[in-house]
Amino acid sequence: MKYLESILSNQGLQLSEVQKKQFDLYFQKLVKWNQKVNLTAITEEKEVTVKHFYDSLTPAFYFPFSSGMTLCDVGSGAGFPGIPLKIMYPGLKLTLVDALKKRLSFIESLTGTLNLNDVRLYHDRAETFAHRRGIRESFDIVTARAVAPLSVLCEYCLPLNRTGGTFIALKGANASQEISSSDHALHELGGTLQRSVSLDLPDLAGKRTLVFIKKTGTTPVKYPRKPGTPSRKPL
Repeated sequence: MKYLESILSNQGLQLSEVQKKQFDLYFQKLVKWNQKVNLTAITEEKEVTVKHFYDSLTPAFYFPFSSGMTLCDVGSGAGFPGIPLKIMYPGLKLTLVDALKKRLSFIESLTGTLNLNDVRLYHDRAETFAHRRGIRESFDIVTARAVAPLSVLCEYCLPLNRTGGTFIALKGANASQEISSSDHALHELGGTLQRSVSLDLPDLAGKRTLVFIKKTGTTPVKYPRKPGTPSRKPL
């Protein structure tokens, strides 16, 4: 993980020996499990380093993560971006939600291997998870990476943020149209666009956009709507 250490240091992030070992074990376990469970199409070490690990940590270039914050990663898949952020900031209290049990089995095994504490896993759809008692409007930070269009993501994620919390959407290069099409969803769900940031991944690996949304009001109890409705009929 010397390459990851190098490219992160360019952004002011320093990895300890423990963290470097954790990322190395993460890569090894991801490739091994990927042979039997479809976790990622990216398996070459440098690509995983840039397009999964580094990409997952880009919010930390612009947001002050700190110990004790609660973070919910929606549609976490193979653990991105939640697990890399947890490795970088061990004091985060992390919740991961995914609708596919096999992915959560991988993450459960991974968290044991990496000796990560304060990690909760939920096998659920985003639309129903946000209606759970004790879960709704309880998180400081909610993240989602490459899950759905932004207006749909807002309906999945903003109900999980406490008022004053932040939803961070990790999007691809062409997010400007999604952002402009999300005004109604933000107004309806109690969110306010703070800013969007465009950046380049190292080694010409692609462009990314980070969208930071502040939870400024309570989300009406009817949201999220029934499973499947947000994607079929975006706000």
